[in-house]
Amino acid sequence: MLAERLLSRAVSVTQGGYFAKTPRPVPSLPGPEAGKQYLLYAHVPFCERLCPYCSFNRFPFSEDPARKYFKSLRQQMRMVADLGYAFDSLYIGGGTPTILVDELCETIDLARELFGTLEVSTETNPNHLIPEILDPLKDRVQRMSVGVQSFDDGLLKEMDRYDKYGSGAEILERLQSLEGFFHSLNVDMIFNFPSQTEEILRRDVEMVKASRCNQTTFYPLMASRSVEASLKRTVGMVDYDREARFYKMLVDQLADTFELSTAWTFSRIGGGMIDEYIVDYEEYVGIGSGAFSYLRGDIYLTTFSLRDYSATIERGTMPVAVGSASSSLKNRMRYRFLMSLFGLRLDKKAFERDFGVSVERGLPLEMLFFRVFGGFATDDTEELTLTEKGRYLAVVMQRTMFAQLNDLRDAARKALAPDERELLFGDGSGGCGAPDGCE
Repeated sequence: MLAERLLSRAVSVTQGGYFAKTPRPVPSLPGPEAGKQYLLYAHVPFCERLCPYCSFNRFPFSEDPARKYFKSLRQQMRMVADLGYAFDSLYIGGGTPTILVDELCETIDLARELFGTLEVSTETNPNHLIPEILDPLKDRVQRMSVGVQSFDDGLLKEMDRYDKYGSGAEILERLQSLEGFFHSLNVDMIFNFPSQTEEILRRDVEMVKASRCNQTTFYPLMASRSVEASLKRTVGMVDYDREARFYKMLVDQLADTFELSTAWTFSRIGGGMIDEYIVDYEEYVGIGSGAFSYLRGDIYLTTFSLRDYSATIERGTMPVAVGSASSSLKNRMRYRFLMSLFGLRLDKKAFERDFGVSVERGLPLEMLFFRVFGGFATDDTEELTLTEKGRYLAVVMQRTMFAQLNDLRDAARKALAPDERELLFGDGSGGCGAPDGCE
């Protein structure tokens, strides 16, 4: 698809100059701005399996280092509170946040003690859909997101998830048992695996419908330089040429049961749930090793080293660095444009109010591109909304931006000591409890 290739290239070039080649350490995150709403994101980087496609900061689970980490995470949360931040929403991602449910509960309880009433979202894996993990979370978590990726047993085996997380049929049964347990149940899926056929994708859609979830997110498979070797060895390399066709299939197949909430998130008709925190909140604070913050037009990232993370927190400072090269007005406008269209609507009046210029004058090339390729369904004085083609272009923009973030993650990983790098890119069998490992 010509538009996809041109847009991917354009976003790569424009965003490429925004991200820093080498993150620059700073003493702390900046404080909040009066009147702004922020979301708090907490990262838990431990997994029982390291999936070959995942470029997020994650380490093999070992209990003692994980407990030490949660203690440091809570201390960083207190530091953020001391800066004056207030939050009404907490998103806990990973990794696998439910890896130690008692520590997770203590972390949520502290957040509510510090910030008051919070809507809490957390992620988990299918093998954690059991009473001893879910029961303590029932009154603490409103939105649960389960990383299924696919119900196809062949794909699950390629991803090294079948033995640990169960077959597609077993996962479906666990999801169905959760109907009504949480306010919102989201099923995370991935499409465009190299060995995924149209028939496999159709079956995945039908299984999602049968799961009784009230939301599903279908992410396109995204390659990162750091996971290219493991991708090639397991699921194969990404073929973007068929991505648009698979995306259209998804939208068409889900349409009788789900409606689009973002370009790749679908809510059960009448449900109205969204777990995409970057759409609901333009700025957010990230805590935990490998977490990102977006504040005042700058990207901040927390050290990817578990050892440095705990040591720095114990000294009473934040292990953060600036990951953006420029927080220019143009870059802030591009971020708003991207996120608004990913959320399916850009408010032109709000854009002009916040940036002092219309979107047409501020981003003439971006507007021209979407108009030429028929991306806008509505384009008047009030708003921009998207056609079917425009929604796919929003997916392309978001996927390309994530690729740029993955490059920034790769730059951060260069600072890891050899033993920590081996845990990420070796055979993954050492665990964080290895001598001189993650502690």
